[in-house]
Amino acid sequence: MNKKSALLIAPALALAAMTFSSGAAMAADNGTSTFETNLGAINGRNATGSVWITLTGDQATVTANVSGLAATFNGAAYPHAQHIHIDGAGVCPAPSADTSGDGVISTTEGGPSYGKIGTTLSTSGDTSDKAALDLAVAGMGASYKYERTFTMNAETIASMKAGKAVVVVHGLDPATLPAAAQKEMSDLAPTLPLAATSPALCGTLAVSQMAAMPGGAPGTGVTTSLAPTNASTSPDVAWFVGGGALVLAAGGALALGRKRTVAAHKSTVAK
Repeated sequence: MNKKSALLIAPALALAAMTFSSGAAMAADNGTSTFETNLGAINGRNATGSVWITLTGDQATVTANVSGLAATFNGAAYPHAQHIHIDGAGVCPAPSADTSGDGVISTTEGGPSYGKIGTTLSTSGDTSDKAALDLAVAGMGASYKYERTFTMNAETIASMKAGKAVVVVHGLDPATLPAAAQKEMSDLAPTLPLAATSPALCGTLAVSQMAAMPGGAPGTGVTTSLAPTNASTSPDVAWFVGGGALVLAAGGALALGRKRTVAAHKSTVAK
């Protein structure tokens, strides 16, 4: 090969290398998707929140920031079960979803809108629907920041990509419910008050137009703040847990027995 040919080939090889490198980078970028949603209050509460999910293959990093939720119950931090719901209409329920007329959209009443649980946003351990009501791994308190990386199941991933995945955070302050609803028990777990499992925040996940999470990555783990915040007769529990077992791991953090709860509600109403 003469010197002139070599000079012509060198730039071509360099361009090819750049193209290959760019292609590899693009492939890597294409393997990562981001989804986000702003959470809106359900049942007339003044809570707000946001969720950001980075998905690479089946590895999901979920970041959530919420505030304005119920702060305490029986002197302990209020546990807020949080999930990604799938296989519904992919929307948050409208007021008309309250078919019982008690002034509260229960979890099962909202089910047709957001569907069953695809993933539990637990703070540790199981992330399947089987951990749906494990209150020991729920978000805690009025305001908290949640971040966790875990393997997400194929059904939830497919729902997110189809624009039908909905994030729901559960748990209302019983004292803020209409008087009739304060005396009702949960449509999912009869030993809990209706407020404990009813939805408080909701938002449909959509593909994000931003390359990075606003404000940068938060600290790892969950931090809480206890700052104060301003029915179907035969419910289909599958809407909530997708057929999984109900795990009520409240322990000392949330003693929500029926008698104690009803007594507390009556006292509140009397005041």
